[in-house]
Amino acid sequence: MPTSLSEFSFIDRYSSCRDGKLHCGTVLGIGDDCALLTGRPEHELAVSTDMLIEGCHFFANVPPTTLGHKALAVNLSDLAAMGAEPRAFTLALALPDVHSARQNWLDAFAHGLFALAERHGCELVGGDTTSGPLNICITVFGDVPCGQALRRDAAKPGDDIWVSGTLGDARLALGALRNEWPLAADELPALCHALQMPEPRIALGIALRGVAHAALDLSDGLAGDLAHILKRSNVTACVDIDALPRSATLRAQPLSIQHRCIIEGGDDYELCFTAPPSRRNTLLELAVHIGVPLTRIGIIYTLGHLSTDTDNAAAIDPHTVRWYDASGASISKTWRSFDHFYKA
Repeated sequence: MPTSLSEFSFIDRYSSCRDGKLHCGTVLGIGDDCALLTGRPEHELAVSTDMLIEGCHFFANVPPTTLGHKALAVNLSDLAAMGAEPRAFTLALALPDVHSARQNWLDAFAHGLFALAERHGCELVGGDTTSGPLNICITVFGDVPCGQALRRDAAKPGDDIWVSGTLGDARLALGALRNEWPLAADELPALCHALQMPEPRIALGIALRGVAHAALDLSDGLAGDLAHILKRSNVTACVDIDALPRSATLRAQPLSIQHRCIIEGGDDYELCFTAPPSRRNTLLELAVHIGVPLTRIGIIYTLGHLSTDTDNAAAIDPHTVRWYDASGASISKTWRSFDHFYKA
């Protein structure tokens, strides 16, 4: 019985085409120096890369099936944010020990990864393996009709700001796992599902083509991610903090925890997008059709529209989100989203 897997036996075991045949648009898959993909007429190729590192993006004891799912899901979420249809992906994987006893872990990881890939018709076409600290790097490729990609630089003054689903449950779970706050034992499984098994909003992203102006996925927290749209579009915004959608479990927490989770918390992988007010009914009908709740949370304004002499945030960065409550009262607190390079 072999005591270890070689790099090439690993590729043969886990990286072969799952159904034994190449899919539409793939001329050459795994097995050569490069994969070959054909270009779809009148489409642009959307490409995104994400890396997950043990101890930084996930706990060491996370179930491998859920890790395989999330590793691909966070990349597919980027395609969703651009309105792109998934097509193919590559996988680069560093493993601390590739011995035969670890094959059960790899089998479970591959199961979670390929179950999501097959659901979205996304084919593994290449990658790399090496030995080292557990590190998963995936690059995804998707197709979007020319000129229809949802971009961060396309928000317009007067646009509504929308988010899909609910926010904050992933951060609430993370805080509980880190012992930042207590949660009842029966509440944790559903919250951990939100953290470990995010659902990329592919159908929503495709449906938003020609309806939304700008979009992105919420990976690092609403405060920082929405600011990316504001900066790229050179606009500002106000957001009703009481309108932010959250689960019943999160609503039961103290308000300070709610705000921390829904505004600063990451790992939601919901879509945040802007659209003209004339599209409100269209979006509400779309939400029913695809089965994903959509909530209008704010408005885009021209740069400087919300600035005042006493607005310190505006003086520092005119693209800063202005937060209000349901009564219209301004909230002066500054929130910060996750940043790998930020040191407090």
